[in-house]
Formats: sequence, structure tokens, C-alpha cells
Amino acid sequence: MTDQKRLSTEELLSLLFKAPSLHMFLDETLSDLSVPAFHDYITALCTRQKEVPEHIIQRSGLEKSFGHQLFNGRRFPSRDSVLQLAFGFSLSVADTQELLRIAGKSPLYPRVKRDAAIIYCLYHGISFVDAQIILCDLDLPALGGGRRND
Repeated sequence: MTDQKRLSTEELLSLLFKAPSLHMFLDETLSDLSVPAFHDYITALCTRQKEVPEHIIQRSGLEKSFGHQLFNGRRFPSRDSVLQLAFGFSLSVADTQELLRIAGKSPLYPRVKRDAAIIYCLYHGISFVDAQIILCDLDLPALGGGRRND
């Protein structure tokens, strides 16, 4: 999703350990440490995909007014809301991890059963509705099921 190659976490750690001072490290890696505002990122993502927020919101299963508040920056998403948007955007697993990072949420982790199911659905291009059915069939909490998942 990003326009330029970002340094990996390992590369950043190596630079941090080798830096003569913390200030020099921060000055030299500022672009790799900065995170765009979530609403700016998802708006730019809409533009790149030649989509309108309305369609993304509809495919994500988010409540319409809440979805628009996410896009205009008046509300901040829970982890589940970010995942719902990933389904609305039809993101890859890697792009979903980036979306979670920008939102300040924990990444999907395949050792967690629910996360593994979500990863599977994203990887195979399964729709939000069908992913919800899979989660239900596995007796796992649905995305956006009313409980906060930050």
C-alpha cells in the first residue's frame, strides 16, 4: 500500500542499536516512524482503488453513519472495525496488517484461532458476510459483534 519501501522492523532495530544517539536515529528514520492519520489513509486508499467510501462501508458491514465518521476522522476504529474495513476494501493479509498498524491496533496473529480464521478469509478473498458465517460456524465472536475488541 505504501508508495515507498519502508524499513523492516529488523532494519530499524539494527539502525537504532548502531546509532550514536537517539536523536540521530529519530532524525534519520522519521519517515519510517511516522504514521498517517487513519482517516487520511483510508480516504487515500479509496482514491487508489477508485472507490467511494459508501461502497467500502456497505461491503464492510459497518453501520453507515459510523463508517462515514471513520472516513472523516470524527471517530476512531476498534480493531474489529479496522478488520471490517479490510474486508470492505478487499485487502490482502499484508495490507490488512498495515491498516491495523496505522490504526494503532494489534496485528492479526495466526496462533489465535479467531485471527487465523480471519487471515484465512482475507487470503482467500472471502466476503465479510461469508467470513461472519465462518466465524459463527467455528463458535468464534463475529466481527463487530457488539463487544469492544481494541
